[in-house]
This record gives sequence, C-alpha cells and structure tokens, in this order.
Amino acid sequence: MKRVTGIGGVFFKTPDPKKTREWYSKHLGFDTDDYGTSFEWKNNAKTPGFTAWSTFGEGSDYFGEGGQVFMINYRVADLEALIKVLKEEGVQVVKEIEIYEYGKFAHILDCDGLRLELWEPYDEEFDKMISARTKPE
Repeated sequence: MKRVTGIGGVFFKTPDPKKTREWYSKHLGFDTDDYGTSFEWKNNAKTPGFTAWSTFGEGSDYFGEGGQVFMINYRVADLEALIKVLKEEGVQVVKEIEIYEYGKFAHILDCDGLRLELWEPYDEEFDKMISARTKPE
C-alpha cells in the first residue's frame, strides 16, 4: 500500500503572518498572497503537483494543543485506507477525515506527539484553487 507520496505543505506560526510573508517575499523571492505561496513540481511520472508554504497567527489552534509551532502536511494516495491501517497500528488519530472540494484531510500524532496533517488531494480541483489565487488582477 502506498502511504505518503510527498510533502503537501509546511505550515508554521508567527507573531505577524503578514509581516513574515512580506519578509520571505522581499528577501527570498516568495510570490506570496494571503495564504502564503506554493511551489510547483512534477513527480517521477511527470505529473504536476504543488507544495504549500503557509503562515498562521500565534493564536491559531490548527496545529492542536501543546504549543506546536509548525506542522508538515503529507500528501497520501488513499487517506481512508491509510487511516484504517494507522489505527490498526496504534497511531493516534486526532482529527478524523474531513472532505473539501480540493481533497480529504486527517490529523495524526507522530511518536513525539507532533501533529501531522495527511492530505489526499484532488489535484485538478487544487490546481483550480491555486490558479484562481495567483491570477494577476
């Protein structure tokens, strides 16, 4: 069974998300918007994909409790099957599967108690969402 197929995103908390996005834009050339940015790539089968980079405010509870300041989002092939296997393996699932127009998401804890996000993307819908965000006005 295929499990993780790539990194879907890197998310972190910052005191001032807008200021942080502006700094990364100015000094590292990130093409940021209100969500952050995304990096395009192609896998070995030459299928396009994206990795997101996003900032969250310090008060965000998206990473769960415990003061975690970053979270990695992993792309997966079949989220429902993977969650079933992970539960059988004793992995703690902290947020059950949620479905959106651009993919399915679930959150688990790793062996160190860090919250990880698992994402089965609907690549075509995600591509549309990214394209709409980055169109020049």
